[in-house]
Amino acid sequence: MGMGMGMGRETDVTGHHRGGHYSGMSIALHWLTLALLVGVYACIELRGLYPRGSGARQALAMWHEMLGLATFALVWVRLLFRAIGRTPPIQPPPPRWQQRLAGVVHLALYVFLIGMPLLGWLVLSTAGKPVPFFGMELPALAATDTALSHRLEEIHETIGTVGYYLIGLHAAAALFHHYVQRDDTLRRMLPWRR
Repeated sequence: MGMGMGMGRETDVTGHHRGGHYSGMSIALHWLTLALLVGVYACIELRGLYPRGSGARQALAMWHEMLGLATFALVWVRLLFRAIGRTPPIQPPPPRWQQRLAGVVHLALYVFLIGMPLLGWLVLSTAGKPVPFFGMELPALAATDTALSHRLEEIHETIGTVGYYLIGLHAAAALFHHYVQRDDTLRRMLPWRR
């Protein structure tokens, strides 16, 4: 496999490759989003290993919040690149029902990537807690309301569990296309070329 993100390939004015691959920037944003999500989930899962009030537990909670908000910022950059660029067609083209299902899953992922950090921000705001973001403190989105904060936190946790399945479905679909249907769905988003 040749390394490099499309070196020697023609690109259009948006930096998207003419041909069957996404641009290097789109690929980087995709995998950076995944890395942030791994961090978000790892922090919240590892937090449970430490006793309440411990420094490690508080640090992991803070990193969970900051990485979640970083994901929120990054998703808007991804949406911008998606709007100005083009999506390379899958070769060979999958059945129309699969394309429609993929569209629904992608929409659900974007709603998740925007909604979950916003919910987390609201949880902190209504709890009267600071909203940390890498040395800054973001403004509260709502007034303190402890009862509302608890309800929002329950919703946040439930959707977080759904997120595992949503991300897993997205990954499983890519592997299904690669190994069963043998199309280029996965290869279009890989940071190397065959």
